Amino acid sequence: MNVRSSTTKLPVEPGTIAAMSRLFSSGVIREMARTGRSPLFARLAIQSKLADLVPASECVSALFDIAFSVLKQAGLRDEYVYKSALTHKILLGRHSLRTACMLSEFRVGDCKADVVILNGTSTVYEVKSERDSLQRLVRQVAAYRTVFARVCVVASESHVSSVVGLIPEDVGILCLNRRHNITTVREADDRPDRTSAEAIFNSLRTREAQLVLSSRGISIPQMPNTMLHSKVRSLFVKLSPRDAHLGMVDVLKKTRNLIPLSTLVSQLPTSLHMAALSVPLRRSDHSRLVAAVNTRLEDAVDWD
Repeated sequence: MNVRSSTTKLPVEPGTIAAMSRLFSSGVIREMARTGRSPLFARLAIQSKLADLVPASECVSALFDIAFSVLKQAGLRDEYVYKSALTHKILLGRHSLRTACMLSEFRVGDCKADVVILNGTSTVYEVKSERDSLQRLVRQVAAYRTVFARVCVVASESHVSSVVGLIPEDVGILCLNRRHNITTVREADDRPDRTSAEAIFNSLRTREAQLVLSSRGISIPQMPNTMLHSKVRSLFVKLSPRDAHLGMVDVLKKTRNLIPLSTLVSQLPTSLHMAALSVPLRRSDHSRLVAAVNTRLEDAVDWD
């Protein structure tokens, strides 16, 4: 079907746009993966008015694609659209699932980093879409600089000038333009020496911190689990910032690698690639998600 002509028929209203955004939520993806159907998807398809626009003979994937094409319009773009652009233009465009790892919603202190890409170094991308406020940006950037070597803010064109005046000069600034291309306003410095071993430890799982220590030739004595976390921490914080950072990058690329998701991604529409790479799913659930996405809409609207 012609996506462009279909989207021009859709009334762009706050309620329909909110419903379209929720179509790409983890709740919808998890329901489809667990059971091969999603009552939430069925409700949102109706609320977004897409169920009336997309022919019933089309598959669920067509509805996702049309929703995404609407959300890509400047002024309507949400966080998912920005994350999807980072996925395709940086993770899959400059790198690959074999050479780089992507983390979504990675916790750093009391902040959650939108997207982190690990290759030979670490780069965090904080999204500030046209729907977002810049109120927390200074605090977020300060936290990310203690864990990641490269820090970038990905902003809408309307935010760029304000972002320039808020953040340190070593922080990069990218812009998602109206043509859905990412342009560089300012390059980010690569500064692993600026990171903090303590902050890195606080962002890792205990087992991952142990692996970092092991990679640096530091062994952990046998002890009860109740004492392990404290001991690992006391050893980890003694690492130099560079060693802690390099160890984090190497370990996370192994413990959170995305290679097992390659087949799943290849079976899903482009609009769902970011969701597939960011929502934790069991491998046994992949086939149900693919089947759900390939379900005819006339059947999917009855999931509710």
